[in-house]
Amino acid sequence: MLGVAETEQLPVPQAKAGDATAWDTLFRRYQLPLYVYVFELVHDEQASLDIVQETFISAVRNIGGLRDNEKFGSWLFGIAHQKCVQRWRKQSHEETLREELADMPIESEIGPDDWLIREEQETELMKLLNQLPLPQRSVLLLRFVEDFSLEEIAAITGAQVGTVKSRLHYAKRALRKLWEEKNENPA
Repeated sequence: MLGVAETEQLPVPQAKAGDATAWDTLFRRYQLPLYVYVFELVHDEQASLDIVQETFISAVRNIGGLRDNEKFGSWLFGIAHQKCVQRWRKQSHEETLREELADMPIESEIGPDDWLIREEQETELMKLLNQLPLPQRSVLLLRFVEDFSLEEIAAITGAQVGTVKSRLHYAKRALRKLWEEKNENPA
């Protein structure tokens, strides 16, 4: 997974000036990482695509409010995070895990048996992750999948850095407990 650390020179000033080519560059840079993050929160392909599109529309409309051009990535993820929270509040608390094993192409570097084992492990981890409250699940994904710093996660989620640390701590602890319970009582 691409880390979204702000190390490369992005054409944010040009995007602020309305340059379509700059927006295209930003879209290509952030489209996939945003989609992956959003999908892991909402578990719905079409909704994830819609949220990514809405995120970029909001970014285009509100880029003038971005104070620090170098924080574009965390600002953009913050918009996507808020859209996920809005969607989550609107839907019921019951989310079902999508069965995607049949839809995913087999990667040629690994054998079918290894691929199935890896997919099962990832599916099990995601089932456990989905049992966590959205704030805990979100900080885990932002930290360990998207590789954001604690400060960037705080900016994205609108929480204090201390709250992010606390959520990470309790999320890891809860995930560990769920993992241990699952392994003690395999279904």
